[in-house]
Amino acid sequence: MKKNILFILFTFISMLSCQQDIPMVSLGIDNVYAIERMKALILHPEFPGERYEWSMIDSQGNDSLVSTDRDYIFLSATTGQFQIKLHIADSQNPVDHEINITVWEESVAYSRYISKVYEYCPAPGQFVNELPLYQEGDTEETMRQKAEESISGKNDVLVSLGGYGGYITFGFDHTVVNIPGEKDFKILGNAFYAAANPNPDASESGGSSEPGIVMVSFDRNGNGVPDDEWYELAGSEYNKPETKHHYTITYSRPAADHIATPDKGTPITDSTYIPWTANDGTSGYIAKNSYHRQDYYPKWIPQDQISFTGTKLADNAVDESGKGTYYVLYTYDWGYVDNHPNEKTDKISFDIDWAVDSDGNKVHLPGIDFIRVYTGVNQQCGWLGETSTELSRAEDLHVDDSSALPNP
Repeated sequence: MKKNILFILFTFISMLSCQQDIPMVSLGIDNVYAIERMKALILHPEFPGERYEWSMIDSQGNDSLVSTDRDYIFLSATTGQFQIKLHIADSQNPVDHEINITVWEESVAYSRYISKVYEYCPAPGQFVNELPLYQEGDTEETMRQKAEESISGKNDVLVSLGGYGGYITFGFDHTVVNIPGEKDFKILGNAFYAAANPNPDASESGGSSEPGIVMVSFDRNGNGVPDDEWYELAGSEYNKPETKHHYTITYSRPAADHIATPDKGTPITDSTYIPWTANDGTSGYIAKNSYHRQDYYPKWIPQDQISFTGTKLADNAVDESGKGTYYVLYTYDWGYVDNHPNEKTDKISFDIDWAVDSDGNKVHLPGIDFIRVYTGVNQQCGWLGETSTELSRAEDLHVDDSSALPNP
């Protein structure tokens, strides 16, 4: 009897030892998913490997490699059935896994337009406290709400970002999908070409161009707030030697006992109104003029200094009159807000594939959830004042306008 018990115990221990030699694979990924279109699905395999290969099966049944990152973000602008294969290369335990994804139409139609403003943080400027209008008692939150009311949906009311660095952050009610080979969204401003340039040999694209730089972010942590990594959309000026990266500017609120220094014979009522310093050793002032007599420093901000960091574009203004009476702000080729007139659809549209990281390396984003625009130049144009980006609307180019009337 004792021998039988010992034999059974030995057999059980042997079986347990053999089972422990067999790896237990827990991928952490299901076989089947169902999601709405324009909603991201992040697939994260828990099983480690030496290399990861994600492929998607096309309509002809062919595999097409779509990523070699450990995590794969699936995002589709269209409905349908999608089959994805994951191969985890490993010398000891390679893994193959198939995933079937059903993408359906959203239950409530997405809007083509901005649905949310997350931040409104302008730099000092002649339209600040006016666009939108500051009223006594307004706070950062109430000013954010006013900015949202101005540019959300089909509203078309200008919001000013003030001088260099001032910014606004907004998003849609869905993820904007990065569709290869296509522009993904557009942003409207109030740029225009000059009607009567004193220089007959000047480029026709001169006028009022106050270029704003665009940043984008994907909500990777899924918390619905813009706290993930930001990427700049590298426009036509990004790699030019006169463009400065990692530029920081600090503005100071005018002292209570500040004495104005008017520029006699001009509309400038205070040429030393708001001082600024930059990390490249330069300094200067935001001047005040007789056309805008309100405070230029954001009145709802309690701090007496505010700083902004980003890419600074070269000055684009030329005094074509030669005597300070007719400034022309010339456009950059592409990639900036408030740079070309709104009817130039291609020039005011943006491609997510232009994204670069903080070191200028190209990155691939499957889509974006947040967009930030900030004034990209730091220049004073005499009586015209500082250059400040304005915007009035943004649109996802991959969402139809459901309110538009069909063609007869």
